[in-house]
Amino acid sequence: MPGERTEKATPKRRNEARNKGQVAKSVDVNGSAVIMASLFALGSFGPKLVGKLEASMYQGLTQISHPEVVTQQGLGKLLGTTFGTAAAGIAPIAGVCLLAGVLANVAQVRPRLNLQALKPDPKRLNPAAGLKRLVGPESAFQTAKGLLKVFLLGAIAVFSVTPKIKEIAASVGMSPADFLSTAGHLILTVCRRLAVAYIVIAIADYFWARHRHEKQLKMSKEDIKEEAKSQSLPPEVRSAIRRRQIQAARARMMAAVPQADVVVTNPTHFAVALAYDGAKGAPEVVAKGPDLVAAQIRKIAKEHGIPIVEDPPLARALHASVEVGQEIPEEFFQAVAQLLAFVYRVAGRRAV
Repeated sequence: MPGERTEKATPKRRNEARNKGQVAKSVDVNGSAVIMASLFALGSFGPKLVGKLEASMYQGLTQISHPEVVTQQGLGKLLGTTFGTAAAGIAPIAGVCLLAGVLANVAQVRPRLNLQALKPDPKRLNPAAGLKRLVGPESAFQTAKGLLKVFLLGAIAVFSVTPKIKEIAASVGMSPADFLSTAGHLILTVCRRLAVAYIVIAIADYFWARHRHEKQLKMSKEDIKEEAKSQSLPPEVRSAIRRRQIQAARARMMAAVPQADVVVTNPTHFAVALAYDGAKGAPEVVAKGPDLVAAQIRKIAKEHGIPIVEDPPLARALHASVEVGQEIPEEFFQAVAQLLAFVYRVAGRRAV
């Protein structure tokens, strides 16, 4: 069907979409990376954090037991010390999670400063457009996807905790230290299983996001044709480039005329300069041209003492059949050989 988007996006289309902030990205990848980083950080810094909090709490309770401490200034100092200790213990864990989130985001979209996406857009303030997004198919899809993730993760949590119910019931009467150890071990086990499941969900969601992104970027054949037209140069520019190319090629051709052995002319309409050094299989056309170009070739040949021979049939045939830089075809061997032999004889007698 006309206008149907069946073609892959061109590099220009991809670059425009990227400049607008349209990239394949999954927030679940960032979430799973942060969860795994938090579990790693808790396993590494958790005991130290618990120790600091325990010492801080013990110190605070000890100070509160003294009446002289229970004043506005004393409580402020106590709270400042407590919160400072907690912040120092939490900072490494928060830093690891922050780094993991940034790296996961950069890995998906690659670092690139996009100022266009930061520009204010009045369309985003349109209530009708916002309502359409809330009740549209995209919103329904995201809601269904979120409910499915909650259901899957909830089921994994239930199946992980159910076998441990008897163990949890047996913890009644344990000392606080033993209970915290048992509960912490159970919580970490459940969190690890949820994290692994969330990673699987994140990978699936990322590939789905890439699939949807590629589908949104697809173009119709008409779009590709219009893009090609817009990228093509105007006729005036193409003509100017062509003229410069012709001028450069003509300048190189004229620079090769002094190395020619003979110039064959029409005598006025065509001129073909031939060179033969013995290393090649046949003489080579180093310059040719009609009218004004022919006149320039003859002028340079006279200035450098290159023999000029009038042979209208041979000049016309060479001009029509052989391009500059090519060796002459076999059908011209005899005629050109006789011409060069004549030129060499004349040059020899003159030299004597």
